[in-house]
Amino acid sequence: MKKISVILSLLFILAINLSAQEMEKDAAQFYNNGNKFLKSGQLKEALDNYENALKSSKDYRIYYQKGLTLKQMSNYKGAEEAFEKAIQVNPKFDLAYNALGGAYFVDGQYDKSVEAFKKFEELTTKKNLKDKAKENIARAYTKLGDQAKKDGNYEKAISHLNEAIKHYNSDFSYLSLAEIYVETSKYDEAINAADKATNNRKNISKGAPFYYKGLAFKGKGDMTRAKENFTQALTDPVYKKNAEYQLNLMK
Repeated sequence: MKKISVILSLLFILAINLSAQEMEKDAAQFYNNGNKFLKSGQLKEALDNYENALKSSKDYRIYYQKGLTLKQMSNYKGAEEAFEKAIQVNPKFDLAYNALGGAYFVDGQYDKSVEAFKKFEELTTKKNLKDKAKENIARAYTKLGDQAKKDGNYEKAISHLNEAIKHYNSDFSYLSLAEIYVETSKYDEAINAADKATNNRKNISKGAPFYYKGLAFKGKGDMTRAKENFTQALTDPVYKKNAEYQLNLMK
């Protein structure tokens, strides 16, 4: 079966030029220089300036910008530490929780990612950002579900995936549920989840739900509908070989 991949949106890079208002003069100069370097993609120079700014000020904005820089340098541990420092200084700074959730996600710490995105959803006052937070919470729960499935803990996987759906109608989550229900012989549930994956499809391969519906109908002994769905899956390059294999078995 094809692996379901989840790609986090780049929501956690939201602000590059936070104002240096009320920041100590020397720190503000280094901070502003760092922002200019970060904007132009000169990451080492940006990081050096943020480090210099922190020598005279422990302002949360400096830590945040430092975290963004480290994240772009793929130093996720360093980014996490910087965002955590920003939150320690200013626990109400919503963007830092969002950035931290993104850093945890790409670092594979999905449980921590969930909590950070939930805090961001709580603090942000903008509806569009609350909606994106819900989507990212769902993505992190889906990753937790996939991990639990790999460990053979289907009950836990289903629980995580249902939590994901409570926050956002994620096609990834529904497709993961369909796969698990097929593997646990809950074929009606698999068909229902696959249909919901189709109805909410934004990211998944178009043939994926048909492939799992085909497996579910095959499990139920309904070979006619199984063939119909495998035939639909043939139009998708990602699932074509798997669908062909299943159709050949049914000849």
